[in-house]
Amino acid sequence: MAVKLKEEKEMSTLTYKNIKCETEGPLAIVTLNRPQALNALSTELMSELAVALEGYDADEKVRVIILTGSERAFAAGADIKEMCDEDAISIAAKDNLAVWDKVKFIKKPIIAAVSGFALGGGCELAMTCDMIIASETAQFGQPEINIGVMPGAGGTQRLTAAVGKYKAMELILSGRPFTAAEALSMGLVNKVVPAELLLDEAKALAKEIAKKSPLALRAAKEAILKSLELSMNEGLTFERKAFYSLFASQDQKEGMKAFMEKRQATFTGR
Repeated sequence: MAVKLKEEKEMSTLTYKNIKCETEGPLAIVTLNRPQALNALSTELMSELAVALEGYDADEKVRVIILTGSERAFAAGADIKEMCDEDAISIAAKDNLAVWDKVKFIKKPIIAAVSGFALGGGCELAMTCDMIIASETAQFGQPEINIGVMPGAGGTQRLTAAVGKYKAMELILSGRPFTAAEALSMGLVNKVVPAELLLDEAKALAKEIAKKSPLALRAAKEAILKSLELSMNEGLTFERKAFYSLFASQDQKEGMKAFMEKRQATFTGR
């Protein structure tokens, strides 16, 4: 056990070059950490991020994950230096964007705490999360059109789902940046707060969510994401099956018993 704990500590604190990881009770906080490049999303950074998120997804002690960057930049975009000399065949063969699927498939709730630049891949990474808390300084955008390409890590799909076809067309085809206030008005972010309160606000939301049943959280997250892929009837069928399945859990028994007894439920994820 001591060896395992040592390995886990080394994985979370020593082996990452481009991110920082820490836990606070049931919360895991992952911070993008390439300050010299405004947290540009290099292949190495995304690989490290996928490993860290998968590790926390498997850790029963962690119930909610917060993903953040620096005050100046959540992530200013992809690492253009890695891509500028690629051709269509070589970039498809490397398929570096495949690692983003690992982020998409994390089962636990992920809250993005965004300050400063969240452009291109940075905006796409924030949208891959389940909720976004933005600072007043946050600046979002999909500027890929300005360098002769287009969003490739989900921007055309997730932004359209969040703000609708017409607004997504404007933002992606013009490449213009937009403020946190505009993102809030479009429904892209959950809340906008002063920069100095950003992480505290994200933690407050995460702590409230962490009190719930981990099984119910996972099922509800999956059902919400399915709503973006399925027809209404298919989505309702999926939701109903997920709802019924939770009645096999100890958490359902505890939650309903606590409600009847007018006390706070203690959920174990069983």
